[in-house]
Amino acid sequence: MYEQEKIRPYDDKGDKGEQVEQMFDNIAPSYDKLNHRLSWNIDRGWRRKAIRQLEGRHPQRLLDIATGTGDFAIMAAQMLQPQRVVGADISEGMMRIARQKVEALGLQDTVTFEKQDCMNLQYADGTFDAVTAAFGIRNFPDLDKGLKEMCRVLKKGGQLSIVELTTPVAFPMKQLFKVYSHTVLPVYGRMISHDVSAYSYLTKTIEAFPQGEQMTGILKKAGFAETSFRRLTFGICTMYYAVK
Repeated sequence: MYEQEKIRPYDDKGDKGEQVEQMFDNIAPSYDKLNHRLSWNIDRGWRRKAIRQLEGRHPQRLLDIATGTGDFAIMAAQMLQPQRVVGADISEGMMRIARQKVEALGLQDTVTFEKQDCMNLQYADGTFDAVTAAFGIRNFPDLDKGLKEMCRVLKKGGQLSIVELTTPVAFPMKQLFKVYSHTVLPVYGRMISHDVSAYSYLTKTIEAFPQGEQMTGILKKAGFAETSFRRLTFGICTMYYAVK
């Protein structure tokens, strides 16, 4: 078991998946504002880079895992012009906001959202041309199982594009990020979201999540043939790319 799979938002007694669902339902109204402010809006650029990894093969059916409030799914629809984008998440509170965004943009015919357990996706093998995930897989109750499911629903030759928060490895960014993530992020997150545990939990998952070469090895173990990664913004974020 990976270290981040032991971390729960609230306590050690309840099921992690249920606790994560509750947490994201709780912070949904403030989630977008906090994400953009806490990352100084750099998170939008990270998403764009991750979507550009998919442009060469022109995927027509995309699945966005842990879609949250739908920013990645919406951006993929706008940039790639596919036939269909499905955003999957366990939090109805987050997807309620995502549906409002899609309606405001007139993308209802392209982008839809469905409540799904990412450990047991209700899609047939080889359904999608591409699978994406932004800042969500570190919340999986079982990383290996979740990645295997993402691989299963991809077509042969299908692409995976992930962008995830990580801990910088070089001085001085490593030290600066540790101070920021343990002081500014949880305190400001608590003030805006009114959830005492949520942003302390998210900081812990960033530190515990496997990254770099370790993560590409995990992707290969899950069934992906080609894997690569690229650190962004001094290692605060890492972009992963894989082909089934």
